[in-house]
Amino acid sequence: MLVSADGSFRQRVREALTGLRWQVRETKGGAETLASLDAFPTETVIVDSWLPDLEIAEFLAEVRRGHPAVDVVMADASDAGGAGVRSPRRNEVLYALERAQSHEVADDSRKKPAMAAGEGPEVRAGHSLAAASAGAAQGPWAGPGRGRNGGEPGAVGLPEFVGMDPAMVEVSRRIRLVAPRHASVLIEGPTGSGKELVARALHRLSGRSARKLVALNCAAIPEALLEAELFGHTRGAFTGAVQGRTGRIEAAHGGTLLLDEIGEMPLGLQAKLLRFLETGELQRVGENEPVRVDVRIVAATHRPLRTMAEQGTFRQDLYYRLAVFLIRTPALAGRREAIAALAQMCLGRLARGEPAKGLTAGALEQLMGYSWPGNVRELEHVLERAWILAEDRPEIDVGEIEFDVLL
Repeated sequence: MLVSADGSFRQRVREALTGLRWQVRETKGGAETLASLDAFPTETVIVDSWLPDLEIAEFLAEVRRGHPAVDVVMADASDAGGAGVRSPRRNEVLYALERAQSHEVADDSRKKPAMAAGEGPEVRAGHSLAAASAGAAQGPWAGPGRGRNGGEPGAVGLPEFVGMDPAMVEVSRRIRLVAPRHASVLIEGPTGSGKELVARALHRLSGRSARKLVALNCAAIPEALLEAELFGHTRGAFTGAVQGRTGRIEAAHGGTLLLDEIGEMPLGLQAKLLRFLETGELQRVGENEPVRVDVRIVAATHRPLRTMAEQGTFRQDLYYRLAVFLIRTPALAGRREAIAALAQMCLGRLARGEPAKGLTAGALEQLMGYSWPGNVRELEHVLERAWILAEDRPEIDVGEIEFDVLL
């Protein structure tokens, strides 16, 4: 529920939210909103700091009294006085507000004459959301700095990803297209480029988001145990199986299963996975009766799976079942314009509980000039090492940036 007498503000926030697959209902005043809350199930209310018919404190008290399960977010991202609860997707709402504000500033700058050095457009207090949303960030691309790094006008990224360079805009677009469908998805990209974050975004935007996203790294489990880990087993099915166990496929029933590093799966087990994909039924190790499971399969790999299929080192029929829809995560070397924002996000995470640190111009230039074979994960490691080497100094300089440590 979007509550504001400002129609242009409502439009900007609505466009950002619908891009994140929210259903938005708009109201202009407090009384209309309270009536709508009685009629329509609502997860979150975004309310402007001024209403034409009610004092904002009165409105918040009424929402708190009549709809305590509704998350209330002020349009300036300030505290709503404890009204309601915090939605698990509040970070998306904060991102939509930040995006709406950035568009407002951009529109104003086009209307005004050029400003002298040091001047800048006035913005609403509280719309810098770095502190507000840092706690919800996850993974190497997550964070509040995304969305304003030179992206195309009208392009909408996802809150999981930092940067609006063309490669990431295309990743976000493909995620939105396929997320609502049941189709299997194959995510290809170099190590450390954010494939798991793509899988999480797919799950979050799907109709399965209320159920689990279960991940299995096929390269991290010995071949002898991988089948039981995937399909489950009964008690006594093999030496050491002192009790039965539900497999990862079954644990993801109703949700999404991420098979990470699928290229490492043994050929024999690939045949059993293919049969599950074709029938929707699995057999636990040591059991004869099949079990029907409803799960969406998302696979990820850093290896050239199609080439492997052509060479016979990966089953060709399984490849085509997995690669119904392909998403490629780009290497960081091709996203240099995003390095500054990624570095800022990483340093923000490192600052939790410690004084913040920045980068000197020389240190940033050094980061920009590196090839990043380990991608975003390597950037995180380099910055954490530099943070430690900088000791108590407020800035990381060139001397603290080290690239020659093996990942």
